[in-house]
Amino acid sequence: MNKILKIILIGLGILTLAGGLFITGVVFAQRTFFGTGWSFPLTRMWNGNATQAWGRHGFGSGMMGNRQGYGPGMMSGYGTDASNLSPLTVDEAYQSAGQYLADLGNSDLKIAEVMVFNNNAYIRVIEESTGTGAFELLVDPLTNLAYPEPGPNMMWNLKYGGLFHSQMMGGGRGMMGGYAFNSTPQTVSAEMTVSSKDALKTVQDYLDKFMPGASTAEDADPFYGYYTLDILRDGKTIAMLSVNGFNGQVFLHTWHGTFIEEKEY
Repeated sequence: MNKILKIILIGLGILTLAGGLFITGVVFAQRTFFGTGWSFPLTRMWNGNATQAWGRHGFGSGMMGNRQGYGPGMMSGYGTDASNLSPLTVDEAYQSAGQYLADLGNSDLKIAEVMVFNNNAYIRVIEESTGTGAFELLVDPLTNLAYPEPGPNMMWNLKYGGLFHSQMMGGGRGMMGGYAFNSTPQTVSAEMTVSSKDALKTVQDYLDKFMPGASTAEDADPFYGYYTLDILRDGKTIAMLSVNGFNGQVFLHTWHGTFIEEKEY
Protein backbone atom coordinates (compact mmCIF):
# COMPACT_ATOMS: atom_id res chain seq x y z
CA MET A 1 0.00 0.00 0.00
CA ASN A 2 1.19 3.51 -0.79
CA LYS A 3 2.89 5.01 2.29
CA ILE A 4 0.98 8.30 2.05
CA LEU A 5 -2.34 6.46 1.68
CA LYS A 6 -1.49 4.34 4.71
CA ILE A 7 -0.82 7.48 6.79
CA ILE A 8 -4.13 9.02 5.67
CA LEU A 9 -6.07 5.88 6.62
CA ILE A 10 -4.41 5.75 10.03
CA GLY A 11 -5.28 9.41 10.58
CA LEU A 12 -8.92 8.83 9.65
CA GLY A 13 -9.04 5.86 12.02
CA ILE A 14 -7.75 7.98 14.90
CA LEU A 15 -10.31 10.71 14.21
CA THR A 16 -13.13 8.15 14.08
CA LEU A 17 -12.02 6.63 17.39
CA ALA A 18 -11.77 10.06 19.03
CA GLY A 19 -15.26 10.98 17.85
CA GLY A 20 -16.67 7.74 19.19
CA LEU A 21 -15.05 8.28 22.57
CA PHE A 22 -16.41 11.84 22.74
CA ILE A 23 -19.99 10.76 22.03
CA THR A 24 -19.69 7.91 24.52
CA GLY A 25 -18.42 10.34 27.14
CA VAL A 26 -21.32 12.73 26.62
CA VAL A 27 -23.86 9.92 26.93
CA PHE A 28 -22.10 8.67 30.07
CA ALA A 29 -22.13 12.19 31.54
CA GLN A 30 -25.82 12.54 30.76
CA ARG A 31 -26.70 9.33 32.54
CA THR A 32 -24.26 9.75 35.42
CA PHE A 33 -24.52 13.42 36.29
CA PHE A 34 -27.94 14.46 35.02
CA GLY A 35 -30.18 11.40 35.05
CA THR A 36 -32.37 10.15 32.24
CA GLY A 37 -35.49 12.26 32.66
CA TRP A 38 -34.34 14.81 30.09
CA SER A 39 -32.15 15.03 27.00
CA PHE A 40 -28.72 16.64 27.17
CA PRO A 41 -27.77 17.89 23.67
CA LEU A 42 -24.45 17.35 21.95
CA THR A 43 -24.62 20.92 20.65
CA ARG A 44 -26.17 24.11 21.94
CA MET A 45 -29.94 23.97 21.82
CA TRP A 46 -32.19 26.43 19.99
CA ASN A 47 -30.91 29.31 22.10
CA GLY A 48 -28.51 31.36 19.99
CA ASN A 49 -27.94 34.06 22.60
CA ALA A 50 -27.12 32.08 25.70
CA THR A 51 -23.90 30.10 25.94
CA GLN A 52 -23.66 26.93 27.99
CA ALA A 53 -21.17 27.39 30.77
CA TRP A 54 -20.36 25.61 33.98
CA GLY A 55 -17.80 27.38 36.08
CA ARG A 56 -16.84 30.93 36.87
CA HIS A 57 -17.19 34.00 39.09
CA GLY A 58 -19.21 32.50 41.85
CA PHE A 59 -20.78 30.05 39.39
CA GLY A 60 -19.33 27.19 41.16
CA SER A 61 -15.86 26.05 40.52
CA GLY A 62 -14.39 24.97 37.26
CA MET A 63 -15.23 21.93 35.22
CA MET A 64 -12.94 19.49 36.97
CA GLY A 65 -13.47 20.20 40.66
CA ASN A 66 -13.92 22.46 43.62
CA ARG A 67 -11.93 25.61 44.25
CA GLN A 68 -11.95 27.32 47.61
CA GLY A 69 -14.35 30.23 47.58
CA TYR A 70 -16.54 28.80 44.82
CA GLY A 71 -19.49 26.47 44.68
CA PRO A 72 -19.47 22.92 43.32
CA GLY A 73 -17.99 22.28 39.91
CA MET A 74 -19.23 20.22 37.00
CA MET A 75 -17.43 17.09 38.08
CA SER A 76 -17.67 17.59 41.84
CA GLY A 77 -20.99 18.66 42.53
CA TYR A 78 -24.33 19.94 41.31
CA GLY A 79 -26.53 17.48 43.11
CA THR A 80 -23.85 16.51 45.63
CA ASP A 81 -25.33 15.32 48.91
CA ALA A 82 -24.74 18.03 51.52
CA SER A 83 -26.78 16.32 54.23
CA ASN A 84 -23.78 16.38 56.59
CA LEU A 85 -23.83 20.19 56.52
CA SER A 86 -26.19 22.48 58.41
CA PRO A 87 -28.74 23.90 55.96
CA LEU A 88 -28.72 27.60 55.29
CA THR A 89 -31.38 29.81 56.80
CA VAL A 90 -33.61 31.94 54.57
CA ASP A 91 -31.90 35.10 55.85
CA GLU A 92 -28.40 33.74 55.15
CA ALA A 93 -29.36 32.79 51.61
CA TYR A 94 -31.03 36.16 51.03
CA GLN A 95 -27.95 38.05 52.19
CA SER A 96 -25.61 36.00 49.99
CA ALA A 97 -27.81 36.47 46.94
CA GLY A 98 -28.13 40.17 47.75
CA GLN A 99 -24.36 40.54 47.70
CA TYR A 100 -24.22 38.77 44.33
CA LEU A 101 -26.78 41.20 42.89
CA ALA A 102 -24.98 44.19 44.40
CA ASP A 103 -21.81 43.13 42.58
CA LEU A 104 -23.73 43.18 39.29
CA GLY A 105 -24.72 46.78 39.78
CA ASN A 106 -28.15 46.41 38.13
CA SER A 107 -30.73 48.21 40.28
CA ASP A 108 -33.63 46.61 38.40
CA LEU A 109 -32.84 43.15 39.77
CA LYS A 110 -34.72 42.01 42.86
CA ILE A 111 -34.90 38.83 44.93
CA ALA A 112 -38.46 37.50 44.66
CA GLU A 113 -38.16 34.15 46.41
CA VAL A 114 -35.83 32.08 48.56
CA MET A 115 -36.27 28.31 48.88
CA VAL A 116 -34.02 26.40 51.25
CA PHE A 117 -33.13 22.76 50.57
CA ASN A 118 -30.66 20.58 52.44
CA ASN A 119 -28.15 20.70 49.55
CA ASN A 120 -28.42 24.41 48.74
CA ALA A 121 -30.70 27.42 48.71
CA TYR A 122 -32.55 28.44 45.55
CA ILE A 123 -33.04 32.13 44.71
CA ARG A 124 -35.47 33.48 42.09
CA VAL A 125 -34.38 36.88 40.79
CA ILE A 126 -36.83 39.06 38.86
CA GLU A 127 -36.77 42.39 37.06
CA GLU A 128 -38.54 44.86 39.31
CA SER A 129 -39.70 46.92 36.32
CA THR A 130 -41.37 44.03 34.47
CA GLY A 131 -41.97 41.34 37.10
CA THR A 132 -40.43 38.78 34.71
CA GLY A 133 -37.87 36.32 36.02
CA ALA A 134 -34.31 37.40 35.27
CA PHE A 135 -32.29 34.40 36.44
CA GLU A 136 -31.87 31.84 39.21
CA LEU A 137 -29.14 31.49 41.81
CA LEU A 138 -28.03 28.82 44.24
CA VAL A 139 -26.27 29.42 47.53
CA ASP A 140 -23.72 26.87 48.69
CA PRO A 141 -24.16 25.91 52.38
CA LEU A 142 -20.42 25.27 52.78
CA THR A 143 -19.09 28.61 51.48
CA ASN A 144 -22.31 30.65 51.83
CA LEU A 145 -21.64 32.06 48.35
CA ALA A 146 -24.25 32.58 45.63
CA TYR A 147 -23.69 31.38 42.07
CA PRO A 148 -25.89 30.93 38.98
CA GLU A 149 -27.95 27.76 38.90
CA PRO A 150 -26.89 25.27 36.20
CA GLY A 151 -29.21 23.86 33.55
CA PRO A 152 -31.94 26.03 31.94
CA ASN A 153 -30.76 29.13 33.77
CA MET A 154 -27.55 28.90 31.74
CA MET A 155 -28.69 27.11 28.57
CA TRP A 156 -32.12 28.65 27.95
CA ASN A 157 -31.90 32.16 29.40
CA LEU A 158 -32.21 34.40 26.36
CA LYS A 159 -31.77 37.75 28.07
CA TYR A 160 -29.28 37.16 30.86
CA GLY A 161 -27.27 34.33 29.33
CA GLY A 162 -24.38 36.73 28.78
CA LEU A 163 -23.93 36.91 32.55
CA PHE A 164 -22.89 33.28 32.54
CA HIS A 165 -20.61 33.16 29.54
CA SER A 166 -17.31 31.43 30.30
CA GLN A 167 -14.38 31.16 27.95
CA MET A 168 -12.86 27.71 27.58
CA MET A 169 -9.33 29.07 27.59
CA GLY A 170 -7.39 32.17 28.54
CA GLY A 171 -7.67 35.29 30.71
CA GLY A 172 -9.22 34.86 34.30
CA ARG A 173 -11.11 31.91 35.78
CA GLY A 174 -13.33 30.03 33.38
CA MET A 175 -13.75 26.31 32.79
CA MET A 176 -10.09 25.96 31.84
CA GLY A 177 -8.86 29.11 33.56
CA GLY A 178 -10.70 31.53 31.28
CA TYR A 179 -12.99 34.30 32.45
CA ALA A 180 -15.43 36.52 30.65
CA PHE A 181 -18.17 38.43 32.45
CA ASN A 182 -20.77 40.55 30.70
CA SER A 183 -23.35 42.27 32.90
CA THR A 184 -25.26 43.75 29.95
CA PRO A 185 -28.42 41.70 29.32
CA GLN A 186 -29.54 40.78 25.83
CA THR A 187 -32.48 42.75 24.41
CA VAL A 188 -35.19 40.16 23.81
CA SER A 189 -38.93 39.74 24.18
CA ALA A 190 -40.43 37.91 27.14
CA GLU A 191 -43.03 36.33 24.84
CA MET A 192 -42.78 32.55 24.40
CA THR A 193 -44.68 30.22 22.09
CA VAL A 194 -45.37 27.82 24.96
CA SER A 195 -47.90 29.42 27.32
CA SER A 196 -47.84 29.07 31.09
CA LYS A 197 -50.93 26.86 30.86
CA ASP A 198 -49.24 24.66 28.25
CA ALA A 199 -46.12 24.40 30.41
CA LEU A 200 -48.13 23.23 33.40
CA LYS A 201 -49.89 20.58 31.29
CA THR A 202 -46.58 19.41 29.81
CA VAL A 203 -45.10 19.02 33.28
CA GLN A 204 -48.10 17.16 34.63
CA ASP A 205 -47.90 14.72 31.72
CA TYR A 206 -44.20 14.27 32.52
CA LEU A 207 -44.93 13.67 36.21
CA ASP A 208 -47.70 11.20 35.47
CA LYS A 209 -45.18 9.18 33.49
CA PHE A 210 -42.02 9.49 35.59
CA MET A 211 -43.25 10.52 39.07
CA PRO A 212 -46.74 9.07 39.58
CA GLY A 213 -48.64 10.80 42.38
CA ALA A 214 -46.75 14.08 42.04
CA SER A 215 -48.38 17.26 40.77
CA THR A 216 -47.37 20.71 39.57
CA ALA A 217 -47.66 23.90 41.55
CA GLU A 218 -50.42 26.27 40.46
CA ASP A 219 -48.06 28.71 38.75
CA ALA A 220 -45.13 28.43 36.36
CA ASP A 221 -42.64 31.25 36.95
CA PRO A 222 -41.67 32.80 33.59
CA PHE A 223 -38.11 33.68 32.65
CA TYR A 224 -36.73 34.84 29.30
CA GLY A 225 -36.97 31.59 27.35
CA TYR A 226 -38.33 29.11 29.89
CA TYR A 227 -40.48 28.49 32.95
CA THR A 228 -39.53 27.07 36.36
CA LEU A 229 -42.03 25.48 38.72
CA ASP A 230 -42.31 23.39 41.85
CA ILE A 231 -43.25 19.71 42.02
CA LEU A 232 -45.61 18.77 44.83
CA ARG A 233 -46.61 15.57 46.57
CA ASP A 234 -49.42 15.66 49.12
CA GLY A 235 -49.32 19.45 48.85
CA LYS A 236 -45.64 19.69 49.82
CA THR A 237 -42.70 20.72 47.62
CA ILE A 238 -40.46 17.80 46.73
CA ALA A 239 -38.50 19.06 43.70
CA MET A 240 -38.29 21.64 40.91
CA LEU A 241 -38.12 21.54 37.13
CA SER A 242 -38.06 23.86 34.13
CA VAL A 243 -39.83 23.88 30.76
CA ASN A 244 -38.42 25.33 27.56
CA GLY A 245 -40.72 28.16 26.44
CA PHE A 246 -40.38 27.33 22.75
CA ASN A 247 -40.22 23.55 22.39
CA GLY A 248 -41.68 22.33 25.70
CA GLN A 249 -38.62 20.32 26.73
CA VAL A 250 -38.71 19.35 30.42
CA PHE A 251 -35.56 19.64 32.54
CA LEU A 252 -35.63 18.19 36.06
CA HIS A 253 -33.46 19.94 38.66
CA THR A 254 -31.53 17.15 40.35
CA TRP A 255 -29.32 19.10 42.74
CA HIS A 256 -31.56 20.57 45.47
CA GLY A 257 -32.21 17.71 47.87
CA THR A 258 -34.93 17.84 50.51
CA PHE A 259 -37.08 20.97 50.74
CA ILE A 260 -37.00 22.75 54.12
CA GLU A 261 -38.60 26.21 53.92
CA GLU A 262 -39.28 29.17 51.64
CA LYS A 263 -40.10 32.86 51.69
CA GLU A 264 -41.39 35.23 49.01
CA TYR A 265 -40.48 38.92 48.85
